[in-house]
Amino acid sequence: MDGHLTPPSQPSGGTAKFLSPSGAMPVEAPLEMPVQDRHRAPPSHPLETSPVTWLARLIAAAATLGIFGYGLLEMLAIVGFGNMTSLQAAMIVFFAITLLWIAFSAGSALCGLLTPRARFATVPADGSRTALVMPVYNEDPLRTTAALQAMAEALGAVDAAKHFEIVIVSDSTNADAWIAETLAAERLRSALATIMPVRYRRRWHNIGRKVGNIEDFVKRWGGHYDYMIVLDADSLMSPDTLLALVERMHADPQLGILQTVPALIGQVSFFARLQQFASRLYGGVIARGMASWSGNEGNYWGHNAIIRVRAFAEACGLPQLPGRKPFGGFVLSHDFIEAAYIRRAGWKVQMAADLQGSWEEGPPSLTDIAVRDRRWAQGNLQHLKLIGTRGLKWTNRLHLGVGIMSYLASPLWLMLILIGFALTLQATLIRPEYFSKTFQLFPDWPVFDARRMMMLFLFSMLVLLTPKMIGLLRGWLFPSIRRKCGGFLGVPISAVVELMLSALYAPVMMLIQTEHVFSILTGRDSEWIAQRRQAEVMSWRESTHYHWKHTIIGIVLGVIAYLLSPTLLAWLSPTVAGLVLAIPLSKASGSVRLGQWFSRVGLFRIPEEHETPWILRRRDEIMHAAEPLPAEGLRYLARHPVERAAHITNNLARPHETRGHPNAHRLTAAAKVMQAQSLREALGWLSAPERIEVAADRELLEQLGQLPQVEAVG
Repeated sequence: MDGHLTPPSQPSGGTAKFLSPSGAMPVEAPLEMPVQDRHRAPPSHPLETSPVTWLARLIAAAATLGIFGYGLLEMLAIVGFGNMTSLQAAMIVFFAITLLWIAFSAGSALCGLLTPRARFATVPADGSRTALVMPVYNEDPLRTTAALQAMAEALGAVDAAKHFEIVIVSDSTNADAWIAETLAAERLRSALATIMPVRYRRRWHNIGRKVGNIEDFVKRWGGHYDYMIVLDADSLMSPDTLLALVERMHADPQLGILQTVPALIGQVSFFARLQQFASRLYGGVIARGMASWSGNEGNYWGHNAIIRVRAFAEACGLPQLPGRKPFGGFVLSHDFIEAAYIRRAGWKVQMAADLQGSWEEGPPSLTDIAVRDRRWAQGNLQHLKLIGTRGLKWTNRLHLGVGIMSYLASPLWLMLILIGFALTLQATLIRPEYFSKTFQLFPDWPVFDARRMMMLFLFSMLVLLTPKMIGLLRGWLFPSIRRKCGGFLGVPISAVVELMLSALYAPVMMLIQTEHVFSILTGRDSEWIAQRRQAEVMSWRESTHYHWKHTIIGIVLGVIAYLLSPTLLAWLSPTVAGLVLAIPLSKASGSVRLGQWFSRVGLFRIPEEHETPWILRRRDEIMHAAEPLPAEGLRYLARHPVERAAHITNNLARPHETRGHPNAHRLTAAAKVMQAQSLREALGWLSAPERIEVAADRELLEQLGQLPQVEAVG
């Protein structure tokens, strides 16, 4: 059996039976994970590309090149190729790149519409062992463990739990979050004692962020498992989907990664509901198109996917990139690269666009998307150093290029707007020179075909909206989709409102992403912060702080456009309106009340609201019934000796200190605990790094537990 090097350990019955040298993890079963060479391709065997994949690629290429060629020729005719100015040439360059980008999106949607779905063979999962791996970083442990418990119970209900184990791999750096995680993991272990093993590990040194977290798990314990289904902190998957992934992987020994298409659920804010509806109506069309032309060179999105552990260990030891951050260092957007490297090593990477029952939660507001996008932008621009890796398939290079362009498209759009301003300014303020050559008999009349320009604009809008129109027609014509997404009137009305609102939010995102790209190009590294996953009331002050610059830019843009030409202002009105209204749009984006109003009137509905799957209901029941975890972890452990012992037992032993290099934070933490006369005093003295050291040390925790709550009087 591929990758199954040691027998799986048995479920624990509680903390007392879980005495392993590795805390709450099984005995180590290491796998070699060599660092990959970007300049030398590993040996691999060729894979056959199916006729359906070739057909999809032909459709996508023909549509993309046809749209691009027609649009470019029309633009050259509009400005007059022979008499083109430098500004017009610059405009054509940026227009051509932008048109190629939207033409590819339209072509991808068309090939998804016109090609049959891929078919997968299945084999029962008997004899396999799959880890449900959930990496966490200062997350809400109640929410993550509730999702894991619901998935485990659902697998147990269909007699499939014996093929799975839960593995929580933590990189949390906050002591209170870490303690809450171990308490939540212990509760989960107790709840699932007769159903499924629950493993928990927190790394002492979170090197490499998420990629290092997964790599550490594979290197040390990967030999226990045939496959791992990587989850995100907000992931949820149905038992049918989990089993289908394992059975498809089990049936194809060459399959390295199988990626599902997660649907957005669970958020109630206005902006999140807007995203959820759009992803449900249009996302399937786009994903199916991508899956059809990708074939065996599919992509991996970092979660809600199954991976063959041996293939991952063999091919995905990612190198550190040369140079300084933000382009150097550890690979941030590791998922695209892992997919490309696994395929480079001869394994298949496929996308299961047909599987339902795979969910995630989107950011609740515009500002939350902006924060997440900063990290994603840096990770995707890092791929400029990796896209030339030897041995990559051209399809994987295309995936990397799409990721890069998803962020470069914003500054390109901004450049088009600025060049349009410059051309208008030139036409308004600078007198044209019709006799520019010596002894010229006839003048060089300026060429600009306004009617043709209008037709090209309408054509570009048609291309841009093609994926949405295909999704809308599909959602409107198929009763099973139409009924669950708002009905005969609700679907088209929601689509029109979504289009109008997206047009307003788009210029704000354009400036946000342009700022991200600029900050990356000027050498600023992104921070690693926990993502806000639940909607919160956003104040006007917060909205103003994030978007005052966008509002000023919008006002200045509008005034200049009006002074130059009222017609230019009319063309730019959606862009100007979105920027001028950036602050109230951002404020509204996080509004739960506005989201609930749209739900009451039947707009932006998704199937899970029409009929909530059992696993979603069960996750929410577990969360609501759970006793709250302590906000102050150290105080709680100091007063609860049983939980204190469980916390130490269920974590990895502290790494040995190097002789002559003692841990300074531990020394100062020990001194403060020894000198404190009360628990309150000790906790008030300890810094964040010192709290981590106390939480990691049995002796310091015991000393903390012996301190009185308050100082003695007198």
